Amino acid sequence: MNHEELQAALARADLSADASEAHGRLCGALCTRASYGAREWLGELAADQGVAVSQPDPALLRLPRQVLEALHSSDLEFEPLLPADDAPLAERVAALAAWCDGYLYGAAAGAPKPELLRDGDVGEYLRDLADIARAELEPGRDADAGEGDYFELVEFVRAGAQLAFDELAEARSHAA
Repeated sequence: MNHEELQAALARADLSADASEAHGRLCGALCTRASYGAREWLGELAADQGVAVSQPDPALLRLPRQVLEALHSSDLEFEPLLPADDAPLAERVAALAAWCDGYLYGAAAGAPKPELLRDGDVGEYLRDLADIARAELEPGRDADAGEGDYFELVEFVRAGAQLAFDELAEARSHAA
């Protein structure tokens, strides 16, 4: 599933959530909650909007399993769902910021021990995500430099999510 497909699936479920933020939230929750799945994720998104999801799109129901498979992959297949590379850079930067914000919310909402999210590599990663969540495209920034910076941030976010998932494995298993 790509960013556009997730946005469409959320709309079909009458959820006005931003696809990047919703995906980030799912990823953060999967890093801290062993038994987190589609029903919990969609229920939380719906509750935030004061609606109910009666017949969720099958693609939404499959997404948590797909994300878990990517996070468990030894080939580092995990990718945050963001707009395609041909989308305007400002849109992609805003989506990356929204993904980070969602990830932070998802991780914090289910952390079995909040101190696990403050300490060590995971704590450092989350502090960096908090900075990225406030990112904006700098006015007048050279397009090539902006693209390079964006690529580096996406790679940092991607690799960090994988690291956080691995680092929190034991805490997840004890919280189940």
